[in-house]
Amino acid sequence: MAQTPPVTLRSPLRWLALGFGDLRRNPGPGLAHGLLLSAFGAALWWVASDRFWLLAGAFSGFLIVAPVLATGLYAVSRAGEGGRRVGLTEVLALWISRDGRLVRFGLLLGLAGTGWVLTSAGLITLWSPVPIQKPLDFLRHVVLEPRLGRFEAWLLLGALLAAPVYASTVVALPLLVDTPMSVGAAVAQSWRAVASHPGPAACWAVIIVLLVVLGMATALVGLIVALPLIGHASWHAYRELHASTGRRTGG
Repeated sequence: MAQTPPVTLRSPLRWLALGFGDLRRNPGPGLAHGLLLSAFGAALWWVASDRFWLLAGAFSGFLIVAPVLATGLYAVSRAGEGGRRVGLTEVLALWISRDGRLVRFGLLLGLAGTGWVLTSAGLITLWSPVPIQKPLDFLRHVVLEPRLGRFEAWLLLGALLAAPVYASTVVALPLLVDTPMSVGAAVAQSWRAVASHPGPAACWAVIIVLLVVLGMATALVGLIVALPLIGHASWHAYRELHASTGRRTGG
């Protein structure tokens, strides 16, 4: 493989461009992921549309478990590096491979996501002076609350949970797809990569959140493209972060 470029604050834009190239060359698997996940989001909205205190936590919890759902896209991008074009059959083969490492990681992320959903619901329902049933209720009584505290605490706790999950997954999950490395070793490599490149890693996290928010703001339609774009770009983020960290540590 050619020498990877150095990781800088501009690298996340390169990862997006590379991810878009993967999606454009082989759109089928990515768009299928996007359609399925957008349909799941629509179903979640339909079920909990009158219980926004639950919906807010569920959608933000989705960001926590989404990386494990993108493992099929990592396989597509990896194949593309070798000039191969894989379809949904290969993606499904990865999902049903019963790789215990991915299963364990997925369960851990699921527990983290469930914990945040419950925490979020508790904060919104217990701290709000009125019931939060609709998005407008959340905006009026939580986001636009004139007194500081409620919305800020919700955001802070969400960030405190999301930050270590992000640091544990940004390199680890693609690494598990790419190598036979153990879960513990992959997570350690992921933390090492983030610690070695805090600025680019933080910029990439912000871009991911912005793309997901934009996708949700378009009545979830934008997620059909945004989610596979993030998945493919995350593969290239892993490639460069992992390679650069190895060069820095002499590994």
